[in-house]
Amino acid sequence: MGEFWPVPDVLAYLAGQWQVRRTVRDLAGGDEGSFDGTTVFGPLRGGGLLHEESGTFVWRGVARPAERTLRYLPGPARGTADVRFADGRPFHGLDLTTGRCVADHPCSADLYRGEFTVRDEDRWRTVWRVRGPAKDLVLTTDYTRVG
Repeated sequence: MGEFWPVPDVLAYLAGQWQVRRTVRDLAGGDEGSFDGTTVFGPLRGGGLLHEESGTFVWRGVARPAERTLRYLPGPARGTADVRFADGRPFHGLDLTTGRCVADHPCSADLYRGEFTVRDEDRWRTVWRVRGPAKDLVLTTDYTRVG
């Protein structure tokens, strides 16, 4: 098998609980931070998954609780997902049928470019590169299935 692990159905693959480790690097200022926590992909009424992430974010030596919620809805093609913010606004599409996906999300003057890679049935990674007038960040997140 190649470097990436193909996922025929992204929603079935993601369902369950994942340990999350994220590094955040500010390339302009040189600061680095981290996030440690869990993400649960649970059933969403009407189809899809509710992504609920919670943990501790450390930035410039200060630890604080952090959380976020996303909605993963069935995508336009079989096995894909339409990722949305908690309030329903579009975020990006997600197609992991080859084990890898690149997605863009323009946000005001910034561009978020995410690369999603699946290593095996229990490990996947996202790398978001954020560029804009006031941002130059790399966010790398490793997910490991719990249980």
